Amino acid sequence: MAVSNITDISQVVAGGLVGGAFLALGLFVVLLISLALYVYTSLAWMTIAKKLKYKYAWLAWIPIANIAMMLQLGGFHWAWVFLVLIPILGWLALLVLVIIATWKIFEKRKFPGWFSLSIIIPQIGGVLYLVAIGFVAWYKKK
Repeated sequence: MAVSNITDISQVVAGGLVGGAFLALGLFVVLLISLALYVYTSLAWMTIAKKLKYKYAWLAWIPIANIAMMLQLGGFHWAWVFLVLIPILGWLALLVLVIIATWKIFEKRKFPGWFSLSIIIPQIGGVLYLVAIGFVAWYKKK
């Protein structure tokens, strides 16, 4: 009976190690994808800001400050970013302001403003938003 208990314990330990390895791999992949998305969006917004001759385009790399930059590029005062401190209602209000600012930014770059609405489309909105800012940042219109 003692031998079967050792076998059972070793199977449990081996299963735990394999599960832990998969969990670590999954977390690493999520971290890598998150980092890639952060770099892509920061580069895109910095490029957009430079093309609109914004003096502080490097703000695209700083969380929260990049939202203030987007608000300024869209014609709003940067201080609206403090709505982030108000849970739920402040976040929703800030989201609406950012969408309006993004609409105005896209139109300044001679792209359809409704591209900014892509972020609110369920399930595929995030991908569409990434494509939209990529077009606005790097696509050369004839």
